[in-house]
Amino acid sequence: MTQSRRYADHLRGLAKLAVTATSGVTGVVEEMHTTIASGPAILGRPLSRPMRALLPLIYGRVRGVAGLVGTSIDLVLSWFDALLGEGAPSSEVDAVVAALNGVIGDYLEQTGNPLAIAMACCADGLTLALDEPLATQLPNATGKVVVLIHGSSMNDRQWNRAGHDHGAALARDLGYTPIYLRYNSGLHISANGRSLSRMLEALVDAWPVELRELTLLGHSMGGLVARSACHAAAQEQHHWPTKLGRLACLGSPHHGAPLERGGNLVDVLLGVSRYSAPLARLGQIRSAGVTDLRYGNVLDED
Repeated sequence: MTQSRRYADHLRGLAKLAVTATSGVTGVVEEMHTTIASGPAILGRPLSRPMRALLPLIYGRVRGVAGLVGTSIDLVLSWFDALLGEGAPSSEVDAVVAALNGVIGDYLEQTGNPLAIAMACCADGLTLALDEPLATQLPNATGKVVVLIHGSSMNDRQWNRAGHDHGAALARDLGYTPIYLRYNSGLHISANGRSLSRMLEALVDAWPVELRELTLLGHSMGGLVARSACHAAAQEQHHWPTKLGRLACLGSPHHGAPLERGGNLVDVLLGVSRYSAPLARLGQIRSAGVTDLRYGNVLDED
């Protein structure tokens, strides 16, 4: 079981995000500057043409410098990669990375950013290698398994509150072996559902003792991902659902999340005025996973 990550990868991922953010905010400021400096609409925006010719040159240099800085940082980190080494990230670092994945996880994956989280099954904070014997990785495995699926912007280490670990409590009181799923909550729920179904198939096949019962426990988005996995299993004819005894959802927005619908309304209101419209672009920086929560989407066709 492994969990260590290269420090240089974290720094490289943050540098790429910083460059992208600088370029994006520069674009928003440029658009607002152009709108305001062009003059009032009632006069036909008399300065529109010179502003649109001049401002791209100015703001283009800002974007160019940001890109150059990003390339330089990437080069320096490649030199010091071995020196920086690797280690197990703290729970605080994991929480920040999980939050970033919740908000822009689809973008992180599309751009190959090292901060993008790969789906994995975990136990005791470590990643299970499903292609290796689980008997040595889980010496105390029982015939009852509960897979805990976290919510949006969270991770496998956050199933606890005030010293109470929910997976450990289920193990102590009901004899379950808790397996904690870690996944990129910024991806479409249907994409995570397919990946989870395949991972559950591998987990069931590799389980070191006779598996009598499988339970899925999903918190918030995790419940939707679990439902999507059941649908994907039926489509791909996986056999793990034959072991599924229960699917429990904690606070899952099966009919959509009011908070996400409220956030979308703010974007619409910002777009009413051409002066505030560029700011709506900042509000639209939400991942596919977050927008799926608006209506509780669990299928590709949704």
